[in-house]
Order: sequence, then C-alpha cells, then structure tokens
Amino acid sequence: MDIIILDLEWNGSYSKKVHHYVNEIIEIGAVKVNENLELIDTFSMLVKPEIGKKLSSHIASLTHISNDELFSKGLSFTSATDKFREFSKDCVILTWGTSDILTLMDNFNYYTGDSEIPFLKSYCNLQEYCEYMLDVHNPAAQLGLLNCAEMLDIKSDEEELHRAYTDAKLSLKCLKKLYDKKKFISSIADVDDEFYRKITFKNKLITDINNPLIDKSQLYFICDDCGIRVEQLTHFKVKNKNFIAKFRCPKCRKVFNGKIAMRLKYDGVTIKKRTFINEPPQIPDDDD
Repeated sequence: MDIIILDLEWNGSYSKKVHHYVNEIIEIGAVKVNENLELIDTFSMLVKPEIGKKLSSHIASLTHISNDELFSKGLSFTSATDKFREFSKDCVILTWGTSDILTLMDNFNYYTGDSEIPFLKSYCNLQEYCEYMLDVHNPAAQLGLLNCAEMLDIKSDEEELHRAYTDAKLSLKCLKKLYDKKKFISSIADVDDEFYRKITFKNKLITDINNPLIDKSQLYFICDDCGIRVEQLTHFKVKNKNFIAKFRCPKCRKVFNGKIAMRLKYDGVTIKKRTFINEPPQIPDDDD
C-alpha cells in the first residue's frame, strides 16, 4: 500500500461560462510514501489558469507565485492532472480536510463535464485522522494544519507554507507523529457513489421542531449541579436557527435556559446542547 498526500493551491476566478466564481487550481503538490511512511517520490507542478488571467493580490502574496511564473511554467489543467494520474496510480490519496477534493471535483466538472476524479480510488481525510488520534475536536473550527504541527512540536516556517508541495510535506510530518497502521487503514474509504454523495452533502440546521427527523426524546436537559433531569417550563422557540426553552431543576429549583442546535448531516441528525442563565451563548455553526 503506497500513500500519497496531496495538496492544492487555487485562485478564485469568475467564469462567464458558468456565471459564478470557480476556485481554479494553480498548483499541485504531493509526496508519495510506502506503508512505513518512507519517502518514495514527490510531485510539484504549476497549473496554468484558463479562467482567470491574473492571480488575486491575496493569493499572489500568500503563495509567492507570480503571474509570469504561472503562465511560463504552468501546464494546462488536463495535462497536469494526467501527469498526476500516472504518479498516483494505485495509491491511497490523503488531503488535509475535504476542500482540496471538492475543488478538484469542481475543476474536473468545469474542464471535462464530469465531477468524479479519475485517479481517486481510495481516500483518507488526514485532518479527521489527526483529530481522532489527538482526541481533539473543536465544533467551532476544524484542526488546521499549522495548529496540528504546533501541537506535535513540529517546526515549520510559515513563510514557506501555502505552497502545495511544502504543505504536503508538513502534512506528512504530522502523519508520521500520529501513525498507527491499523487505525490508519481503518480510516481509508473506498471512493464509490456513496463517497461522492457523502462528500457533497450540504449540512443544514433544522429549524422546525416538528420535523420527523428529530428524535424528541432527546430534547431534555440535566441539571449541572444535581445531575438529574429537569422540568421544561416553556415551549421551545426558534432563535437564530436554534431552539430555546426555560427549564427548572426539581431538586435545587435552579431555573435556566436551554439551547439546542440540530443539524442534518449525511449520517443523520446531530444535537448540541448548551445551558445559560441570562444571554444565550453562541452554538458553533460548524459544517463538518
């Protein structure tokens, strides 16, 4: 089993063809390792944009890629991905989060009319794997690559980041620190129709208390002090796409407000609860 860690850089460009912005890929970088994480090969290639003829100042400053370099050295998207297809043959592909995969799908759809990625057969979300191995998950924000490296005491030069190959190398360093072969293998997904349905599924908050997907038996709170189920004093009302009601503990008689956020995800409905006395706290609006 060979493994490839893939990273992309892209530039937002408005397309008159599809009448919306496209994150047009401008660089592909990757490292290939064996199942013992020993380096086999590397890949680094600029991609000549066809939608946008000029990099945004933000992307140019972030990546240190110049327009002259991009148009003189870059290959077309189809030529660059053909070369990467040969490079990645029969490998498990990893990316930090799913944004690179979704961007690849958008670019393939734009250039070929097919959003499926021809070289993607087995996949692992390295961000999710690292979160699992570190036993950390912040609902408000997913674990960033640089933050993960800092948690693992991996030194990185921020000036060198935001280039595809450099970010792929840093991702590999994180993987090496957290690598458990059995757990890693269990995190690999086959890329099939269900994979594409899941990765493109749009999570959304449920704002109808009578939605049949809601398990109403879960709409309760426990007193923080007494550890017993509390009484609901008012009906739930919707505020900022969350449900809020007033509760009272039958033992200590403490009265508080309870706030519930219900999100429909591909695998079902998730419920997040918060309690407060006065002003309601913000429940993170995550999209993971």
